[in-house]
Amino acid sequence: MVPTYDHPGERVADDPIRLLAIRGTPLSLDEVFQAVGDDAAGGTALFVGTVRNHDGGADVDALGYSSHPTAEAELRRVAEKVVADFPVRALAAVHRVGDLAVGDLAVVVAVSCPHRAEAFAACRKLIDDLKHEVPIWKHQRFSDGTEEWVGSC
Repeated sequence: MVPTYDHPGERVADDPIRLLAIRGTPLSLDEVFQAVGDDAAGGTALFVGTVRNHDGGADVDALGYSSHPTAEAELRRVAEKVVADFPVRALAAVHRVGDLAVGDLAVVVAVSCPHRAEAFAACRKLIDDLKHEVPIWKHQRFSDGTEEWVGSC
């Protein structure tokens, strides 16, 4: 566990990383939100990434996500860095793999902190680092029959 501090010298007793997963099943906003509930948190930020119907001027019919076997370990590393850099009370992140349709939830992350500005900043860092560092790849299928692999989610 990486310790976090609300105030100098005050350590959070339990692991603030409450939920991390890469799943082939539909994601739940309620599960992620409930995972970051904390009575000492004054702010909770939640980000939801969904499959959109277009990309780069092309209509998207569907897409699939795949991940490297180390993806969950990398997700934990990213989460631990966020916990070390912000006064995180609780953190959760889940990403979907497999075939998804337009409108499906692809990723849900949430962070609770003592104050809203910290929660927003920590949540932004979590999703940005997840996107750039966790080995998850997106395979888009377009309406015109073409397809494209994207290097990370």
